[in-house]
Amino acid sequence: MNPIGALATFAGLTEGVDRAAMKRQAVMTGVYVLAILTVFALFGTLVLEGLGIGLPALQIAGGLVVAHSGFGMIVARQTLTEDEKTHGAAKPDVSFSPMALPLIAGPGAIGVVIALTARHPGITNRLSVIVASVVIAALVAALLRFGTPLVDKLGPTGLGALSRIIGFLTLAIGVELVTHGVLAAK
Repeated sequence: MNPIGALATFAGLTEGVDRAAMKRQAVMTGVYVLAILTVFALFGTLVLEGLGIGLPALQIAGGLVVAHSGFGMIVARQTLTEDEKTHGAAKPDVSFSPMALPLIAGPGAIGVVIALTARHPGITNRLSVIVASVVIAALVAALLRFGTPLVDKLGPTGLGALSRIIGFLTLAIGVELVTHGVLAAK
């Protein structure tokens, strides 16, 4: 997840929207992120089994997606295509798409949740992943709701620097996931 990059995108997509609608969309983005992560925490392993995908393959693929995302944050590339930006700017509510899916709870986050629940299949572990998802969703909602003025204060340079630092850490997480997948595949 890249909440800082998502904050910049959210600020851009909700520019000109009245403050109450922007706050509602921020909270709803958090709700949708929680719903997406919870669904995959509960049913993701069934999807793996149904498709015949092993945990090592998921870890490697998820790790590559997360690493790609992290690398993209380091080299400052666009996260949305021009068509997605145009469509998002024209929508009255951006909380589900493009904010929750694919920007925040995208393939990398979903892959990590599935890998965690597949690696630790007990109900207590699944509940732990869901509780962590609640915390993450609440933090995302709070960041989007209260962080928009931060975008103005940091400016493009500050946001870029912060995004690159988070990108580096995200890249490291992706490498860790790939390493776990490769070791598990042996």
